[in-house]
Amino acid sequence: MVEDSPERLDAIFHALSDPTRRSMLRMLAGGERSVGELAAPFAVSLAAASKHIKVLERAGMVRRFVHGRTHTCVLDATPLRDGVAWMRRYERFWNDRLDALEAALAADDPEEERR
Repeated sequence: MVEDSPERLDAIFHALSDPTRRSMLRMLAGGERSVGELAAPFAVSLAAASKHIKVLERAGMVRRFVHGRTHTCVLDATPLRDGVAWMRRYERFWNDRLDALEAALAADDPEEERR
């Protein structure tokens, strides 16, 4: 079920608005990673990487586990489903509008009438 709370959707789309966080999610799609592994491809400190991860955690897309001194992150893609479902409403809207435009253009096209 789509969670329509504005705060939840705001957190999801805010988390996805940053290219570093999107890259981290891509990395996590391949399996769990430590904060150090998530930070490695970027020119950021571990503290900055941790802040990005906290944004992803608040959106519910990442779960962090602590094993001794190592913080391990795991992807939870469930909130992404809510974001996609919200966008699909507008996909249907635009598909309907574009179908109507295509029909109107075809009706005005003399070539289309001869076929």
